[in-house]
Amino acid sequence: MAASMATGFKRLKYPILFLIPPLLFLGTFYFYPLIKIVHLSFFSQGPWNSASLKTLFAAPFFLKMIWFTTWQAAVSTLLTFMFALPGAFIFARYDFFGKSFFRSLFTLPFVLPTVVVAAGFDALLAPQGLINGVLAPGLGLSGPLINLEGSIWIILAAHVFYNYAIVLRLTGGFLENIEPEIFEAAQTLGASPLKLFASIVFPILKPVLAASGLLVFIFCFSSFGVILLLGGTRFATIEVEIYRQAVHIFNLPAAAALSLIQIGFTFGIMWLYARIQRRHSIPLNPKPRLSRGQGHVPTTQNTTGERAMIAGHLILTSIFLGAPLLALLVGSFSGGDGPSFDFYRALGENRVDSVFFAPPLESMVISVKFALAATVMAVGLGIPGALFLSRTRGFLTAFFDPIFMLPLSTSAVTLGFGFIIAFDRPPLNLRNSAALIPAVHCLVAFPFVIRALLPAIRGVPNILRDAAAALGAPPLATWRAVDLPIIRRAVFTAAVFAFTISMGEFGAASFIARPGAPTIPVAIYRFLGQPGAMNYGQAMAMSCALMAATAAGFIFLDKTGSSRIGGL
Repeated sequence: MAASMATGFKRLKYPILFLIPPLLFLGTFYFYPLIKIVHLSFFSQGPWNSASLKTLFAAPFFLKMIWFTTWQAAVSTLLTFMFALPGAFIFARYDFFGKSFFRSLFTLPFVLPTVVVAAGFDALLAPQGLINGVLAPGLGLSGPLINLEGSIWIILAAHVFYNYAIVLRLTGGFLENIEPEIFEAAQTLGASPLKLFASIVFPILKPVLAASGLLVFIFCFSSFGVILLLGGTRFATIEVEIYRQAVHIFNLPAAAALSLIQIGFTFGIMWLYARIQRRHSIPLNPKPRLSRGQGHVPTTQNTTGERAMIAGHLILTSIFLGAPLLALLVGSFSGGDGPSFDFYRALGENRVDSVFFAPPLESMVISVKFALAATVMAVGLGIPGALFLSRTRGFLTAFFDPIFMLPLSTSAVTLGFGFIIAFDRPPLNLRNSAALIPAVHCLVAFPFVIRALLPAIRGVPNILRDAAAALGAPPLATWRAVDLPIIRRAVFTAAVFAFTISMGEFGAASFIARPGAPTIPVAIYRFLGQPGAMNYGQAMAMSCALMAATAAGFIFLDKTGSSRIGGL
């Protein structure tokens, strides 16, 4: 440890200056709100008092809520694996027409805002949804054929929809990099497909299965928008209950205690995830088979059974992942007398019975402004953070890299709750400040920006920097002339990710968005919570607009090969 610290400080010199901006930001907008949560949980009445936690654990409702949060996350993870593992195997082992297109299409749901996912499933499976609107009249039914609104099944389906890409990309990418000679040797020795999987494939895949499983579990465990919009009052996870206790009941100590429980769970899961990645990975040849001249089995060489398997999976997956988005699009154009643009036109109006103080279209302008501000902040803080990590080694990198990733393991609802109790009095009275939403969006996007920039900055050859220094260029001029042109593409990638994350963020914004200045996800939630066909149609229209914005950013990055952040 002492040697690694010495190595880190020996290389430090001026890179310590890069650490100051991100550390100040995290100290103000991450650690300070968490400290306020702890204080509210245990010191709200003076000395140490754990009564709020004791009350939670003693109440049957809260224990059932914690159990349901864990149970639904575990079941969602299992269903995601059952649905996505065949796809990961097909994309890793076979070539077929449109493979790149289908891979991008099947990854798209993961980058969609959760409120859009929830709106899509509501538009598909609710009593007034697309399936019932098409099938019920044709079958002569007076009521809906399928009614999954407010059920656990629609929640589980939405979680599988949202997390399918994690298993597809992580597990499929790992399978692609396994040397084919391993399978060929086993088959030569007479191993059956089942024996091949049990004795070779599964042991090799265990680390990536565990890692992707933990990621899916933590996303489902901290699910907020899907549960809140699709589950209603029947199903309450820790996230939803934090929101209810803080916003509707105004029981801040209980909300703070639940936030601590949530933080403990997520930190523990992320620690286990990092431990699996560090200690249980199996060294393999990292070069894809295509680069070694041993490509996938071409479609024309596949057997009839294999072609049927590939086609069947592509069709079923396309239906499952595409139907909610299609229902969203159809719902946004459905008028009383046929296709109509009425819902889109109404977004520019401020009706008397509207839930807004301004036309809903203004929420789109507000979201874009917030997203641009959050993008500038996240990239402006991410560049010095990544520069610091790239120019230090040993203890310093090992310590501060996880510190920069902490917001990723903290739920957005907890962050939003921390903001409303931390910034409500001088000298940081920001409750009514327009800067609060860009700050929390920057906090959510900051880890992704670091992950996008760090590989590119570490890839800049030191010989170029040394040559510029030998010619008398000062450090800033060297960075502008050498580093910036090389990492420009990574900076753009990080900016697009930060922008799309800000546009779709819902959990924290639901706490801190001002009534007259809602973001698009908050506006969608308000519309869905109001009765009337116009409110519902406007929610569909705004969801489609948000879906188009986030999808455009991801598709552009995927086409340019810049979307592989965090293994996706």
